[in-house]
Amino acid sequence: MYNLDNVDIKILRLLQNDAKIGIKQIAEELSLTKTPVYERIRRLENDGIIEKYVALINSKKIGGNIIVFCSVSLDVQKLPEIEAFKSAVHDLNEVLECYLMGGSNDFLLKVMVEDLDAYHQFSSGKLAALENVNQIKSTFVLDEVKKSTVIPTL
Repeated sequence: MYNLDNVDIKILRLLQNDAKIGIKQIAEELSLTKTPVYERIRRLENDGIIEKYVALINSKKIGGNIIVFCSVSLDVQKLPEIEAFKSAVHDLNEVLECYLMGGSNDFLLKVMVEDLDAYHQFSSGKLAALENVNQIKSTFVLDEVKKSTVIPTL
C-alpha cells in the first residue's frame, strides 16, 4: 500500500471531483505554491496512483444505451482458464467493467449496449462464444440511482 500524506489526499480529492482543475487553483485551495503541487501530482502519476484522466460521458444524452450486469460462470476455474477469460474480455468493447468474484459466479461484467437486440447479439455471439463459458445470467438496469468514480476512503 502506498503511503499518502494529507496533502496528497487533498490533491486526489480535488482531482477526483474535477480532473480539469488547474494546478494554480489546487495550490490556492491548499495554501501552497504551484511548484510543490505540480511535483506531487507528477509523483502521483509516475507512481501509478493517478492512472489517467478521463471525461465522464452522460450516455443518456448521446444515445440512450442500456446497462446490463452479467454474471458469468466458467466450466473450469483453474488459473489458465481464468486468465484466458480475463484476456478475452479485454477485447469486448461492450464490457465497461469486469470483476473476478468469489461465490456462486466467477465473473461479474458491467456491459453497455444500444438496445436489447444489441445485447442479444453480444451475449449470444460474443460472450457465450468465449471458450470455457458455462452460464450467463443477465440483470438489466432500469434506473441509475447513483454513479460515482470517487474513492470514498480518501
